[in-house]
Amino acid sequence: MNFFTVNMNCGLVIIPTYNEIENIESIVRAVFSLNKPFHVLIVDDNSPDKTADKVKELQKEFAANLFLEQREKKAGLGTAYVHGFKWALARNYEFVFEMDADFSHNPIDLERLYDACHFGGADLAIGSRYVTGVNVVNWPLSRVLLSYFASVYVRMITGMKIMDATAGFICYSRKVLESINLDKIKFIGYAFQIEMKYRAFSKHFNIQEVPVIFTDRTKGQSKMSGSIIKEAIFGVLTLRIKKMFNNL
Repeated sequence: MNFFTVNMNCGLVIIPTYNEIENIESIVRAVFSLNKPFHVLIVDDNSPDKTADKVKELQKEFAANLFLEQREKKAGLGTAYVHGFKWALARNYEFVFEMDADFSHNPIDLERLYDACHFGGADLAIGSRYVTGVNVVNWPLSRVLLSYFASVYVRMITGMKIMDATAGFICYSRKVLESINLDKIKFIGYAFQIEMKYRAFSKHFNIQEVPVIFTDRTKGQSKMSGSIIKEAIFGVLTLRIKKMFNNL
C-alpha cells in the first residue's frame, strides 16, 4: 500500500530559499519525481532574484503538492524552518523534512530518511555525512575539517552521540516537533541545527543517523558566514548551561 493512501499529509519537505533561482525548479521536480509523493513547502525570504515567482509558476503545474510561504526579508535559516514547522503542524503532517535547495542533499535520500522513521523506529532521522566516515564531495579540506570537528566539539560539550550534529538534512516525526516549544528556539544558523537535535536528545527521542553523500552546490552562492560559525561555537555552550539548570 502506498503510504499516502491512508494520509495524504504524511510527508512535507521544507526548503528555505534565498536567491535560489538557479536551483529551485530542478529541486522541486526532483522531489516530485520520487516514488513517494511528498509535498513541498518553499519558505522564501523575499529573494531579489525572484525565486518566489518561479515557485508560483511551478504551482500551476503542481497545485496540490507545492506550497509557498513568502517572508518580508532575509531572517535566517532557523527562523525559516520554525515557520515551516508551524505551518506543517497546523496541517496534520506526520513527517516533516529539512532539505537544502542546492542539491547538496540528494532528494533520493528523502525516502531513506522516511523509512528510518516510518519503518525503523526513529523519531528523528539525520542524513549524516560522518556516520560511516567522511562522505563529502567538492568541499575544500578546510571546510570538511571545520564541519567534522564542529561535530566532535558538540559531542564533547553536550554528550550527544551524533556524528553529524550540524547536519541540515533531517526527517522529524510529528511528535518531536510537537514536544518542542518552537517559540523558544534561539539560533538561526548551524547552531539552530544543533539546538533542534539537542532538544530532541534531551527529551530522549530515538535519533538515528542515515549515511548520505553530501555534494557541495554547483549553482548559486553559499550562505555560510563567520557570524554563523561564531553562533555555533558559543551557542553549544549556552545550550549545555541551560540544560544543566533545567532551563532548556
